[in-house]
Amino acid sequence: MDKWILFKKATRFGSIPVMLIPVVLGTVGAYVWAGSFHPFLFVITLIGAVSAHLFSNMINDLWDFRNGTDTEAHNTPGMISTNSGFLSKGLMSESLFAILTWSLLAAAVACGLTLSIASGSQILWFVLIGGLIAYFYVAPPLRFGYRGRGYSEFAIFVAFGIMPVLGSYFVQTGEFSLRPVLLSLPVGLLTTLLLFNHHFLHWKADKQAGKRTLVVVWGERKALIFSRVLLGISYVSLIVCVALGVLPVYALLALLTAIQPVHIYRGLQPLNASAAYLPLMGASQQASVRCGLIMAAALLIQSFI
Repeated sequence: MDKWILFKKATRFGSIPVMLIPVVLGTVGAYVWAGSFHPFLFVITLIGAVSAHLFSNMINDLWDFRNGTDTEAHNTPGMISTNSGFLSKGLMSESLFAILTWSLLAAAVACGLTLSIASGSQILWFVLIGGLIAYFYVAPPLRFGYRGRGYSEFAIFVAFGIMPVLGSYFVQTGEFSLRPVLLSLPVGLLTTLLLFNHHFLHWKADKQAGKRTLVVVWGERKALIFSRVLLGISYVSLIVCVALGVLPVYALLALLTAIQPVHIYRGLQPLNASAAYLPLMGASQQASVRCGLIMAAALLIQSFI
């Protein structure tokens, strides 16, 4: 297999837009609100954020394999596994997979060190917290992604919302502000929704393996209600950003990105086959990415008017 194709499959490279969009948002906010844009720092931030995200994907696969969760997903009829399958199917040795995993963390740390020299040592806190969240999501002794108390959802919101937007803003300006935190809410919540929805694909296998996601704890019916509520909260936060002047009024066009997931929710029953949630997964990712792009475009348009 071509090495690039192998890398993309092992790291689940196709998921990176949910990390790229927050970085772009934070950078655009810095340009519009503070008139600050440093292309080199932006590129290093992108490389570091992508490396950290891919490390998160792979370390989760590594520990889900060691914990038996991935194997259970493959062996449970009707369940759809969301890991790369390289370990559970024996396509790559665990040692090689681990080397690639930790190499990505090293790349993220190197980018963080570079940014700390240019923008300030505070950025290293983002590197540290992000690394700890990624590692202990499924790794012992914390394994907070297995505990079913909303820890994992909160961690995803922080890691894919507040941290990349605020961190990117800080890299460009050397300052912290409340506005990028508010700006991070819609995309952070929508990405949290995406990660929450993916548990529907294999929640029965998770239950067998002892992984207590909220879908396992609440059951499919209640979890699906929460999924709908979280979608609504995400778009309410967009309206709040406009009301507080963080975004211009035409950013409300991003509300249109809710149409597709709402349409899919209407077609779902209280209880569904795992495959029925695949369209919801796709719609959730598209909503997060498109909403963030419209928000960034709205900010840029505002700066030119």
